[in-house]
Amino acid sequence: MGKRDDLIATYAEDLKTKCKMSPDMALLTKVTIGCGPAIYDNDAQTVAASDPEELARVEKNFLMKKLGLPAGPKLMEGIHAAIDTYGKSERDKYRAVFYYLLVKHFGKESVYK
Repeated sequence: MGKRDDLIATYAEDLKTKCKMSPDMALLTKVTIGCGPAIYDNDAQTVAASDPEELARVEKNFLMKKLGLPAGPKLMEGIHAAIDTYGKSERDKYRAVFYYLLVKHFGKESVYK
């Protein structure tokens, strides 16, 4: 197994243990690949959920640009729902897992088909 496969296994474990959900492995793999090289960078591989600027970037660059969602309060509500699902006390929120939660929350799996 390569490094990406190892990371995907780690992300799947986070979804099972921390988010209490059974991951759709095909979707998780596609979301992970969509994150690009960020998954290999110690700083970029996680989402700083307590940083308003980081959350605004997730809203603009992922939800609006990648998923094609219109601007509005529902986007930040979805981000906060993902934070709650992952666990507010969970310091390291992997970007791929966080994005996976957002894709599921907004029902945008079709973006990754």
